[in-house]
Amino acid sequence: MREYEKNIRKVEPYVPGEQPQNKVIKLNTNENPYPPSPKVAKALKEMEADRLRLYPDPTCGPLTEALADFYHVKPNQVFVGVGSDDVLAMCFLTFFNSRKPIFFPDITYSFYKVWAELYRIPYECQKLDENFRIVKEDYYKENGGIIFPNPNAPTSIYEKLEVVEDILCNNQEVIVIIDEAYVDFAGRSAMELIDRYENLIVVQTFSKARSMAGMRIGYAISNPRLIKYLNDAKYSFNSYTMNQAALICGVEAVKDREYFEESLHKIINTRQWAKGRFEELGFRCLDSRANFVFVTHPKYDAKELFEALKENGIYVRYWGSERIEQYLRITIGTREEMEALFEFLVKYMGEF
Repeated sequence: MREYEKNIRKVEPYVPGEQPQNKVIKLNTNENPYPPSPKVAKALKEMEADRLRLYPDPTCGPLTEALADFYHVKPNQVFVGVGSDDVLAMCFLTFFNSRKPIFFPDITYSFYKVWAELYRIPYECQKLDENFRIVKEDYYKENGGIIFPNPNAPTSIYEKLEVVEDILCNNQEVIVIIDEAYVDFAGRSAMELIDRYENLIVVQTFSKARSMAGMRIGYAISNPRLIKYLNDAKYSFNSYTMNQAALICGVEAVKDREYFEESLHKIINTRQWAKGRFEELGFRCLDSRANFVFVTHPKYDAKELFEALKENGIYVRYWGSERIEQYLRITIGTREEMEALFEFLVKYMGEF
């Protein structure tokens, strides 16, 4: 090893889902199968190219105001970033700075470990129970902060707000972050608790329910003091995080509540139908409250099934990690895409 290499920060990076360029049925990265609001397309078409020579608003003013109006909070309670990954990374950098370990589940969004190691933050993974649910008592111990998704990924399990509040009640001296990328498909949001717990940060995204994964918009909602700390860190790092197009389109997406709810309804209906079909074929399908399902079959090896699906142009997600080596995560696509998936599964299972 060369001398300078001793001082290079090395981490095991997050591995994103495959992004095939050929035409396939893509059910591996939890994207919304429907396009964003028509108002987004209209705004993008009408945007003047001359605006691109100017820096975007560093405060993301119009978008923070639109989000504040949507969630009935004040604009100074909203922080916007380049996707929820950017927002979460900024939260790790800003809030998790004690020498005590932060807590998150052992089966969860794998980026948490990456950020912890990148920023040299000690951490401990708390084991989910045999049904892949959070054991809230495991979070009563002394710690330097807590983060978990609700619904969880990749398990798809949603914890009721009472569980979230119990964890908050027992951890009022540290920052607690609830990563709600999939909450629109689930139930009540922890945003209901913002006014009661000054240490709570709720993070959401435009990538799932609002069909804008390619635009990279995420946001955090908390009290004005914590949002100011986030903005102070952001302005010390990169003042102009959001581009002009993202700000304009993001506002239109938030305003079109009718389209947002219509898209959610279609995905939830397809999810419920798909869960029934998986069970008919002998799969164990967890009680998904997200825009994906987490399934296993007692007779078929998950990796072999993953490879067979891929060979036939159907992409799903497989990890092979401890405790979930026999599970596949499958995004809810359109009804037609899901029917094609089941048509393949029926054929595959009939041949073996």
